Amino acid sequence: MAECIGKSIRRVDAEEKVTGKAKYAGDLFFEGMLYAKALRSSFPHARILKIEKAEAGAVPGVKAVLTSSDIPGRKLYGFPKRDHPVIASEKVRYLGEAIAIIGAASRAACEEAVRKVKVSYEELPAVFTMAEALKEDAPKVHEDGNIIQKQKVIRGDVEKGFSESDIVVEKRFSTPFVEHAYIEPESVVCVPQVDGSLTIYGSMQSPFNVRRTVCETLGVSEEKVRVVQAVTGGCFGGKDDIIYEMAAQAALVSRKTGLPCKFVLSREESFVASYKRHPMEMRYKVGAKRDGTVIALEAEILGDGGAYAAMSPFIIWRACVHASGPYDISNVRISGTVVYTNNTYTGPMRGFGSPQVTFAAESMMDIVSGELGIDPMDLRMKNALDCGRTTSTGQLLTESVGLRETIFRVREKSGWDEKRRTGKIDGEKAYGIGMACGYHGVSLGAEGKDFSSALCKMDEDGNILIASGITDYGTGSKTVFAQIASEVLGIPVEKIKVLASDTALVRDAGPTVASRGTTLGGNAMIGAALGLKERIFSVAADLLRVGPERLAIKNDRIVEKDKENFPGAEPSGSLPEKMEPRSAGASARGISLGEVARECLRKGISLDVHHYYEGPPVSWSDEEGKGDAYFSYSFGTQVAEVEVDLGTGEVKVLNIFAAHDVGKAINPQGVEGQIRGGAVMGMGYALYEEVKIENGITRTRNFDEYVIPTSLDSPDVFPIIVEAFEPQGPFGAKAVGEPPILPTAPAIANAVCAATGRRIHDLPMSLERVLLGKALRKPLASFIVNGAGGY
Repeated sequence: MAECIGKSIRRVDAEEKVTGKAKYAGDLFFEGMLYAKALRSSFPHARILKIEKAEAGAVPGVKAVLTSSDIPGRKLYGFPKRDHPVIASEKVRYLGEAIAIIGAASRAACEEAVRKVKVSYEELPAVFTMAEALKEDAPKVHEDGNIIQKQKVIRGDVEKGFSESDIVVEKRFSTPFVEHAYIEPESVVCVPQVDGSLTIYGSMQSPFNVRRTVCETLGVSEEKVRVVQAVTGGCFGGKDDIIYEMAAQAALVSRKTGLPCKFVLSREESFVASYKRHPMEMRYKVGAKRDGTVIALEAEILGDGGAYAAMSPFIIWRACVHASGPYDISNVRISGTVVYTNNTYTGPMRGFGSPQVTFAAESMMDIVSGELGIDPMDLRMKNALDCGRTTSTGQLLTESVGLRETIFRVREKSGWDEKRRTGKIDGEKAYGIGMACGYHGVSLGAEGKDFSSALCKMDEDGNILIASGITDYGTGSKTVFAQIASEVLGIPVEKIKVLASDTALVRDAGPTVASRGTTLGGNAMIGAALGLKERIFSVAADLLRVGPERLAIKNDRIVEKDKENFPGAEPSGSLPEKMEPRSAGASARGISLGEVARECLRKGISLDVHHYYEGPPVSWSDEEGKGDAYFSYSFGTQVAEVEVDLGTGEVKVLNIFAAHDVGKAINPQGVEGQIRGGAVMGMGYALYEEVKIENGITRTRNFDEYVIPTSLDSPDVFPIIVEAFEPQGPFGAKAVGEPPILPTAPAIANAVCAATGRRIHDLPMSLERVLLGKALRKPLASFIVNGAGGY
């Protein structure tokens, strides 16, 4: 038995990445390859009157200048709303929108051709703020209005709860546009094949959605398009819609010219054209008893979806579901609205709508604790979700709720009680400690039916190969899947090869989003590995004349269990004289995997085992605003220690203690890496990061202006792994990719408040906001003031 679950093994893709052997999409080259570039809109909102492309087409080396009229299939893409043009035709709705696609033999020729495309516009009235979007007389971004989606969550009677509260606190919060800031920019390469099909390589997270979009754009069936995920240099949710669009645009060039086409965005293009994390404006009202019981919470949430819907409907739903925090509050009313504007469109980013509301909810918990004179840890422990308690959506939790243990563990590890008593000011430096909790629904939940699939196969030499439609873009899922297959088969993980996500090799596993990789993908891998094991053991049992239940794999051989090699196994005795093994390669001590593989092939038994896994049932009622939103939740608690310069407002994060309930850590080192990375990313969200868009114009266009934490800025992060076994997860595991970012920003905000007495309501906590406090706060949308979007 391999027994590698729970062990910190080296990542299976580590060597190729550290040695430079890994091939990213931008590294790929094919004979005769063209380069692609988009001409992008000059206005945030305008009607396209005329496009003149003859002069661009005459540039030496240019092979194609394509507009919307060159699309043979569907011109719009998007899920769940199909509202986004592959190439803009009648209108442009944000600054980065593609109007024409150039295919040329060199990047220089692309650049020159883009400059020579002439576009005549009629500039249109535009909408740049959420408040403007909700006005009755606002210009319409889309013909059906400016509201993308409304959602609500209702539990109990919130008015009754407020009337019974001893204190009621009401505050407003806001968060900004945020860039994903992956190292590798968006990249795709499209290669025509001799049979007329296309193969697309790319930096992506959802190969099957890429294939679907390309096929619809070209008007071809799915067997005509193969999509292979190249090694991907970071994602954080940012390589879905923009990659669908780029892949379709590159495919149009390849179909037009018959030549390979590479499309790589510059960093400036990426900032302008790709989607961002949703800015949100939030009003919170919380009522509590003197003993610290929170009995009522009302929240109004408004999100900026930008020019196109993308995944905004899912994100506002998730934001509403998580808006009350991981607490049992008997009376809850949450309303959420996401609107169109003429800003860059927004979409999924690590946390998927939860970081924004967690910042607000956890800031409110600290405000309430201050009003009541109760320690913030004690207040949260009193209200924390646990087995037998109920979420804001009315879901009774019955298992795998490790929140209280994360609070206890982080309190102990951080020295919370002592440091709270000894907070100090040293000259111009103030020191503070703050904490926050967070929780995150595992998988897509009630957003839609969730499923996954995996492949486990053995070649004729007995080598094991696995693959999944769940992509690894730095998350470590390849390693986790290898460990799972190793555990099921009893084969050392070093002898398992993990293949790339490839639509020609595996079946659809859904998008790699929403912390579903380990849970959904892992369960599918267990099924595939068990299926392969059953097939090869059935054949081996026949060859060895022994029951399949008596077999195991050891040292590349299928052998009969005995006490020496498998302690606890009952020996079955030697084979009777008249029951000789059926195969010349078999013996009483076993048979090689290669021999079994060849016997399977002789018998026509396939050794490619695909397994489809469907997630546990969930439920949701839009009308009632309640239901069992997810089959499982991950929980976490973080403590942040900060140093604040009272003269400049600079905040330095000294330490972050992060306890997270992950069900079961399949690879503890990988889990610790996710916790550290999430905490540092959350620190950037708290202190530095904001894409500034003014009147639809993206002002922040590169990393000289967009500040992210460097290694020199990063604090010491102390990961604490809590394992509340999840029966529905593979070997008890549940999500860890997104949850670590959730508590960080509010923990830092609460620490800053503890150090300075200033409550910061708006992210990022810039020098000016920390130094001047409320003086620099922006006015929030009228939606929040007059309840126009409420229920």
